[in-house]
Amino acid sequence: MSFRKIINDPVYGFITIDNPLISEIISHPWYQRLRRIKQMALAHLVYPGAVHTRLHHSLGAYHLMGNALNELKSKGVDISNEEETGAKIAILLHDIGHGPFSHALENVLMENVRHEELSLLLMEELNRQFNGQLQTAIDIFTNRYSKPFLHQLISGQLDVDRMDYLTRDSFFTGVNEGVIGYDRIIKMLAVHNGALMVEEKAIYSIEKFLVARRLMYWQVYLHKTVLGAEMLLVKILERAREAGLENPDSIQEGTLKMFLLNRYEGRIADHLDAFCRLDDTDVIAAIKSWCYHPDKVLSLLCEAVMNRHLLKVRLQNTPIEGQDLDRARKEMMKTFDIDEKAAAYLAFTGIAENRTYNPFNEKINILFKDGTVKDISQVDNALIQHNLSSPVKKFYICYFKQPL
Repeated sequence: MSFRKIINDPVYGFITIDNPLISEIISHPWYQRLRRIKQMALAHLVYPGAVHTRLHHSLGAYHLMGNALNELKSKGVDISNEEETGAKIAILLHDIGHGPFSHALENVLMENVRHEELSLLLMEELNRQFNGQLQTAIDIFTNRYSKPFLHQLISGQLDVDRMDYLTRDSFFTGVNEGVIGYDRIIKMLAVHNGALMVEEKAIYSIEKFLVARRLMYWQVYLHKTVLGAEMLLVKILERAREAGLENPDSIQEGTLKMFLLNRYEGRIADHLDAFCRLDDTDVIAAIKSWCYHPDKVLSLLCEAVMNRHLLKVRLQNTPIEGQDLDRARKEMMKTFDIDEKAAAYLAFTGIAENRTYNPFNEKINILFKDGTVKDISQVDNALIQHNLSSPVKKFYICYFKQPL
């Protein structure tokens, strides 16, 4: 009897697991940890439904990968069972290296270590644990495999990763602007000269995909209140690290303290198991505790997150004037009776940037009926020509509006 398990997903319905190796990977504690990491960090403070996890997303991307591979095989693309399993494992584990609160705290707990690097390190260790059965997945993930279209399905301008997170995030936030025609895009996928592209009938669906991505970034991912909340997280851990380095006893013992004070820069490969013990619950528990920390700034920041007393955030198209930041910090010093160094945690500036489509990176190629290939930005009358390929920068200043 063939192996088969089903998972009921609120977005796609039933997701089928038909490979015992994949089932074992899903059951592994390192993968199950993704249940405890929110996909959208603190976006639920603005969109209350956005409480889905990295596990939801990875399973959804796995489901879309299966659909995409089936579609390509139906069009005569040669994909072996081993390659299909490898691609599915690669997308299933593509985000396994995310730390607590996903992108919000990347490079805070571990400086100069990106989640993609951690995902690869964890996949390599899992490969050893599973006696080399993940090697094809690793080769596809790192784009070392002989069929580049398999890697493009995982990481590219039009990959199943993006298809799922746009579909899933719009579903859980209730933001209809993010809805895309993922099913039509998958139906129009093709492989030409070894590369992934889409048939010309999908041009409008691709443009809708790109516009939806742009809208989701500015309306959800880089929403000013979401941005301010996630910067609060960053400032909390930076302040806790400073307090802990001055007095280690002021930070409770645990895995989070190990990462805050040791940083593990360049040595994370030796501490993968410790990293996989770290998730959102560690950070939230610490923040709840630090609400009563003797450090005034740390306790203010933590109370702000726990009670949703969020920062005032102003976005603008031009850089923040130095005098505006100085004025905000002096106000923090006066309001909370703190020095200038401490005020820098309560008033600060930054840059938010988004590029809808990057024609200089991984391209979206359109395959026409006559066999010609054009980048989506070069198609006649394509909407993407109209400035959507240029990066958009917004400058922001965050500060406490009033005493908590």
